Parts: sequence; C-alpha cells; structure tokens
Amino acid sequence: MNYDTTGIDDATLLGPAGADLESLALAELLVRVEDAFGVRFEDDEAEQMAVLTVGEFRAAVAARIGAGAASSAVG
Repeated sequence: MNYDTTGIDDATLLGPAGADLESLALAELLVRVEDAFGVRFEDDEAEQMAVLTVGEFRAAVAARIGAGAASSAVG
C-alpha cells in the first residue's frame, strides 16, 4: 500500500474523514493484516472499518491475535 502516513496517529479515522482509505483499500488492508498476523475478518467488516480510528483498528487486530493465541493454547 502506497499511502502518505504523515499526520496519521491513533486518533485518525481510517475512512474518508481521516486517512481517506476507500473500501477497496480497506479490504486490501484487512487481507494484508490477515496474512501478516494470521487473523480473519468477515467479508462485510471492511465497510465497518471506515468508521474506526487507527487506534481502534489496532486494538481490534490485537484482540484477534490474543484470541487466536488463547484458542491455540486451549487446543
């Protein structure tokens, strides 16, 4: 992804009012995060991500990573 991240912080919205990621870019971000961290997002979640801040998105990914580690430890 080739975006200027100048001025982007945890309070920046991912969608048009902030980082200005369009739905296709959000979907690509989700796929890259899935591949990098071994987490999964539902197909319809890309639209919901536009209203999250960078910090909220980071927390959601961290929670999924934690949930995956917890379920691996149980199994």
